[in-house]
Amino acid sequence: MSASAARRVWSAGGVVWRRAGGRVEIVLVSRPAEGLWALPKGKPLGGESVEQTALREVSEETGLEVAIDEGAAAGGRIGTIRYVYGDGGGAEPERVHKEVHHFLMRARGGDVSRHDAEHDLVAWYDIHEAAERMTYANERAIVERAQAALAGVAAAP
Repeated sequence: MSASAARRVWSAGGVVWRRAGGRVEIVLVSRPAEGLWALPKGKPLGGESVEQTALREVSEETGLEVAIDEGAAAGGRIGTIRYVYGDGGGAEPERVHKEVHHFLMRARGGDVSRHDAEHDLVAWYDIHEAAERMTYANERAIVERAQAALAGVAAAP
């Protein structure tokens, strides 16, 4: 693979949380038939900032109106995942270096039943159950960071 067959891309999303019955719940997006349980995220549209991308993509994928929760974490940022994958099936597949930026978010309205068609299921789960369901360990680590950031906030009235 040549050095020219590599590119860098990014996406953004978040951990949407709420308090329900004394516990913290978060939203997962899923395609159960494929075994996919993940956090909502997606690619930027031309000229969008990381924050704008995260807000738009999470809103589209979940059906919720969301806001970055800047009070619970440093500017709402809770972590970035980095990984490399192959793209294309040609003689020399392109290596893609991807970064996914995650923010802690709160729902301000909307309903998960209004999610887009990208996922079959979008639902609220207890944060512990969500972490157990999640497909990827690196996203599970983001949920654990969110849980740590929410430790004091979620307990407050």
